[in-house]
Amino acid sequence: MDKNEVKQSNWKRQLLTVVGVTAVFFLGWGLGSGRITISAFNQIDSQNSALPASLDTSSLQEVYRSLRDNYDGELDATKLLDGAKSGLVGSAGDPYTEYLNKEQAQDFQNDLNGTFSGIGAELGKENDNIVVVSPIAGYPAAEAGLQSKDIIVSIDDKPTTGMTLSEAVNLIRGPSGSQVKLKVVQNGAEKDITITRENITIPSVKWEVKDGIGYMTISTFSEDTASLARQAAQDFKNQGVKGVVVDVRGNPGGLLDSSVATASLWLPKGTTILTEQRGGKVIKTYSASGDTILQGVPTAVLIDESSASASEILAGALGDNKAATLIGVTSYGKGSVQNLIQLTHGGVLKVTIARWYTPDGQNIDKEGITPDQKVDRTIDNVKAKQDPQKDAATQKLQ
Repeated sequence: MDKNEVKQSNWKRQLLTVVGVTAVFFLGWGLGSGRITISAFNQIDSQNSALPASLDTSSLQEVYRSLRDNYDGELDATKLLDGAKSGLVGSAGDPYTEYLNKEQAQDFQNDLNGTFSGIGAELGKENDNIVVVSPIAGYPAAEAGLQSKDIIVSIDDKPTTGMTLSEAVNLIRGPSGSQVKLKVVQNGAEKDITITRENITIPSVKWEVKDGIGYMTISTFSEDTASLARQAAQDFKNQGVKGVVVDVRGNPGGLLDSSVATASLWLPKGTTILTEQRGGKVIKTYSASGDTILQGVPTAVLIDESSASASEILAGALGDNKAATLIGVTSYGKGSVQNLIQLTHGGVLKVTIARWYTPDGQNIDKEGITPDQKVDRTIDNVKAKQDPQKDAATQKLQ
């Protein structure tokens, strides 16, 4: 995109759109779920260069005038413009390509900073349905009974048919202490669930050492993830652990740079972590930085169907480079890259600009990453507070 036409975002951070199911959200925080890749690309070749530089909008103006002159109700010019822009972008037919107005863009930025109020769940889109990827333990969604794979039919009596993820998230978020009513299809039956929103604060990295094994849980790849992961790695090294378990189950992704920096803790400098391709050509390669605190330490990475985007980059990099054994079930499958472009009127265009590939050259979009050792964790396991996946990883490292 011509930098003279569209101003690049001043958010000069590399993010990877998490989207698992289309984009994954902490129900109140989007990251595009995604998670998006905000990349400062130079001008790149476009498959659409044959399109006109500008569109003939006379027919759109005709629709506007007819609507203005005939609609029985009050119209808002700003909302009409936002709707037209959303419709234009939505016509691409790509669930990851989306227009965000000024308010949505600000919410998105707040989400990236971890400041939001919601219900605490990951939200995605599957077969045109708004679905719950995973409720987050200890937060309102889980406590109210929301479950993974629930289909959200309506939000405060508003049907979700045709909604984008951002629209659904905007309806679900709200002030702490307020309530939102969801109608869901759960285990084949419709169910009404009322949830009280609260402020959601999730540390991106937690770790502990138990019986000589280091356990690192990464809930998202945010701005502090790389430094926290490094602290955990140094702690593990200082304590002389015999192995490390990295848990990215339920992790919808996040900042691309954080994922690359975390993978670098295991991989020698220059080792390929991922490549980005556009039109079948490699446009960028991300390599390990050389901060190899955990190089050679036996490692297992736990993944599940909710591990998406930047989580899959970490798993793919460590797995393909034989630095870790992957345990769990097939990951979500988010293999495209989005760019955030700041528009002059305050809105943001989130647009798919490339596909990313693992070091072995695999694009995992809609396929996910298959673990080396498949271990299921059932709902009954969760209710009984059993974790056969973590147990399998621990056993492998002992």
